[in-house]
Amino acid sequence: MERIEHRACAGGWQDVYRHQSVTLGCAMNFAIYLPPQAEHGPVPVLYWLSGLTCTEQNFITKAGAQRYAAEHGIAIVAPDTSPRGDDVADDAAYDLGKGAGFYLNATQAPWANHYRMYDYVVTELPALIEARFPVSQARALSGHSMGGHGALVLALRNPGRYRSVSAFSPIVAPSQVPWGEKAFNAYLGPDQADWQAWDATALIAHATERLPLLVEQGLGDEFLEKQLRPTLLQTACDAVGHPLQLNLRPDYDHSYYFIASFIGEHVDWHARALHA
Repeated sequence: MERIEHRACAGGWQDVYRHQSVTLGCAMNFAIYLPPQAEHGPVPVLYWLSGLTCTEQNFITKAGAQRYAAEHGIAIVAPDTSPRGDDVADDAAYDLGKGAGFYLNATQAPWANHYRMYDYVVTELPALIEARFPVSQARALSGHSMGGHGALVLALRNPGRYRSVSAFSPIVAPSQVPWGEKAFNAYLGPDQADWQAWDATALIAHATERLPLLVEQGLGDEFLEKQLRPTLLQTACDAVGHPLQLNLRPDYDHSYYFIASFIGEHVDWHARALHA
């Protein structure tokens, strides 16, 4: 493992590391913010999952989350959004292939060789983080857009593994919108029954843990009606009594200006669960 960035930030350190991922079969970058409290003992971890076209850089340079993490004594880990490298399958479009891993385990060629972001984020990366850094096993999840989908799905599929989960502008029902339909058909094949295991609105009905969901959605989001459709998540939660706080924010769009405006509230939400 090689540290490739090391920057003082909000009293702590914002670092980026590169390591060889066994799960993905390629070199991967991840960012980790260690608050000043980490100098005195293990701190809990918030995992942030970014959206389409992003890398580990987008969140750490645009969201301004570090100062809130420092206030609450929380580390933040932000992985890349897909496997990378010359041998990794790709597509010319922005919404499939590199930068568009969708936080699932692909089953179809040529994607299955490398696209196992679910196993990487749930298992390999936390094991590495917990072995190499002063962090505890108290974990939380958040993310944006495709990463919001990832956060919701990972939490719903792994009861007891995460203390809290939130999302900004998530793709809540990927099996019912163009982004998800394209990715799922490529990564998982045409059988839509196989898609349900990666769709938050489908998983809600069978969830064995009623972990409260915090979802932030801008009403000025250009992808709101076609790709995001948060009312589908509200309907699924209402049907089974799953706790959901859906904040609909007038005027805000899909950008990191939206995330930066409310990230402090989300870090506070996670801090209360992580320190409970």
